[in-house]
Amino acid sequence: MNKNSTEILSPEECASKIFEMSGAKFEPDMASDLWTKILQHKWLLSEKLTRDVGFRTACIDFLENMDQAIDEYMSYKRRDILTEMGAQTIGREVWDTISDSQPPKQLVQRRIILPLTELDLSRKHGVSPPKTIIFFGPPGTGKTHFVKAIAGVLSWWYIEIAPSMLLEDGPGKVGANLRRMMEKVRTLEEAVIFIDEFEELAGKRDQADRLDKSITNEFLKQVPLFKNEANKVLLVCATNYIRQLDQALLRPGRFDCIIPVGGLNNDERKTVLEYYLSQLNTGPIDLIKLIEETSRFTPADIQYLFEQVAQFAFEEEIAKRDDFRVTTETVLHLMPKVRPSLTDEIIEEFEKDTLIYARV
Repeated sequence: MNKNSTEILSPEECASKIFEMSGAKFEPDMASDLWTKILQHKWLLSEKLTRDVGFRTACIDFLENMDQAIDEYMSYKRRDILTEMGAQTIGREVWDTISDSQPPKQLVQRRIILPLTELDLSRKHGVSPPKTIIFFGPPGTGKTHFVKAIAGVLSWWYIEIAPSMLLEDGPGKVGANLRRMMEKVRTLEEAVIFIDEFEELAGKRDQADRLDKSITNEFLKQVPLFKNEANKVLLVCATNYIRQLDQALLRPGRFDCIIPVGGLNNDERKTVLEYYLSQLNTGPIDLIKLIEETSRFTPADIQYLFEQVAQFAFEEEIAKRDDFRVTTETVLHLMPKVRPSLTDEIIEEFEKDTLIYARV
């Protein structure tokens, strides 16, 4: 039996059928809502028992165990949605790879992690945990890494929604796909929903064509609906180009926090470098020298650099059949292959955007 199959009945017919099967009387409008849930319960019972369960049995069982039956169906539906959307579990160690001195980590800890993990204290002091967040900053500065780290430290599911996923049925269906997807995620519990390249879905309407305006309008409708759900779900969006977002989304009321994620200072690069060095077969390492030489490197740049270092070390040992240890000189030798993402101009623009748009 198809779990989505329904018998189309009028409210009066629903009330009549329920009375016929169980002897219970309900007003037509209430009976119509109950009939939908009874159909869902019939499907779930049939799945559990591996045989088709009759409508009478499903109806009586549902009415006798209504709260439990609804919870059980919603739990199954959530598992279905998690599988469909490619939900992942993220280890807590991802959070530990971010330096404690990095300003966004301190903000995330104070404004997001603590209110969600200390719920009793949040309620006591009237603190509302955030539901919607924007990360912005230059490419490669670790916005996606931060979102995964949040999911990891909360032990929540991580679900990434790429704009390309919403384009599968063509540009004309993006708004409808976005609406359906948001309806699904609103039913979840303990999940971090991540949308990267957010400017592609919520660009300025005064600079957009009719189709792009409709997509932005749909997102403007969906955010308040998402925030009104009393569940443990975070919507986190990231953009490299915050100036391209529609201003209506940036005003207070839609996104609770707008957090800048910029380049790394010396202490922050030290944490990232130590993490990647710990995964290699190393010899003498001058960490201070490497910190100095990576002053314009983003976390993504450093990751790519150490991928090159690992491959080089691997090939050297194969060629020489002798233990190869990565040294400072190895890293410096390969560093010219990686062009730093940050420039003085990019940093200056980011600092201006932080003053204008950041809201924490």
